[in-house]
Amino acid sequence: MDHGATASTSPAASGSPSKDSPSKDSPSKGHLPGMDHMAGGDGLASTEDGYRLGSPNATLAAGERTAYRFTVTGPDAKPVTAFAVDQTKRMHFYAIRTDLTGFQHLHPTMAADGTWTADLSALAPGSWRMFASFTPDGGAGKGTAFVLSRAVTVPGTEKRTPVPAAAARARVDGYTVTVQGEPMAGMSHPLTVTVTKDGRPVTTLQPYLDTYAHLTAFHEGDTAFAHLHPTTRVDGDHGGPKLAFDADLPTAGNWRLFLQFRAGGELHTAALTLQVG
Repeated sequence: MDHGATASTSPAASGSPSKDSPSKDSPSKGHLPGMDHMAGGDGLASTEDGYRLGSPNATLAAGERTAYRFTVTGPDAKPVTAFAVDQTKRMHFYAIRTDLTGFQHLHPTMAADGTWTADLSALAPGSWRMFASFTPDGGAGKGTAFVLSRAVTVPGTEKRTPVPAAAARARVDGYTVTVQGEPMAGMSHPLTVTVTKDGRPVTTLQPYLDTYAHLTAFHEGDTAFAHLHPTTRVDGDHGGPKLAFDADLPTAGNWRLFLQFRAGGELHTAALTLQVG
């Protein structure tokens, strides 16, 4: 399964900090990143409150790097070009196949005319959904977080992968990630993530997008989107072993969680299935 580890190091949005380093626009030390702008809804619509995600790309080629181009238009039907910084970026972009494989988290670039380009790693044949997460920095929606999405078809013979059973642990690159908590649908609930390696607590996590871990979830069956917001304060390169998140998952059932964290100068992506009652 491609969890997008290489994709998540794509260029930053035009005018935003390069790579994933903090800048003068990013939250200061001690701030709780991601808590200022919390998008509602499930992200499955392409329009909301007059804002629209548009793209000429209804299909994308399989098996090769490809560019997905899109625009966000506002209530005046004009392309939006002013976006607020959220977790060091002006645009967070996600690609997920409908069987919840192939996860990619990108930070696309924007041209002067408001056209964004997300450089995707190779996609497997099948049905995909492309999500854009952003906050306008002007107009009627200024300060409001949106998550909009569009479906994309990748032609070819689709080989679907069953969603793994719910489990509290996942391993990636020698690290073990354990999730504790029993969230209920439609209710805010705390989750605790513990990171270990070789049976020992990891206390050297490095900031990634002004937090120690970025946690994204997709619902089995309809690929509904949720971003689980970090509540652990960032203080240097010694995060872990426990990280706290505020989980607000709107629907019961299985959710596929993708946890991205930086350790040893590398970005790691762990995936596990969480059952929500």
